[in-house]
Amino acid sequence: MAFDESLAARIRDALARTENVEERRMFGGIGFLLDGNMLVGVWKDSLIARIGPGAYAEARLEPHVREFDITGKPMKGWVMVEPEGVDDDDQLIAWIRRAEAFVGALPAKRKGQ
Repeated sequence: MAFDESLAARIRDALARTENVEERRMFGGIGFLLDGNMLVGVWKDSLIARIGPGAYAEARLEPHVREFDITGKPMKGWVMVEPEGVDDDDQLIAWIRRAEAFVGALPAKRKGQ
């Protein structure tokens, strides 16, 4: 299954004015990187968000949120938000902002790192 292009387009729109964002196809979907660090992405029809280990447990209690595990090994500090959890743009933007709060505090990666 390909990834949800309409969700990717909504993410592009939400990040349009954010500096140092790059798109990259990965893990059968698409990822959006901030300063070289993975921020959010789309896998199949779900949003994936890197919110960090400190916010993970609380986020997992929310409806339509589960761990990001596509290989049998969950990624720490990442969540997958099912389509119902990002139905409207306010929900999507809230998840992107949560990811930006964590990823924006990480050191920038240079190309090739």
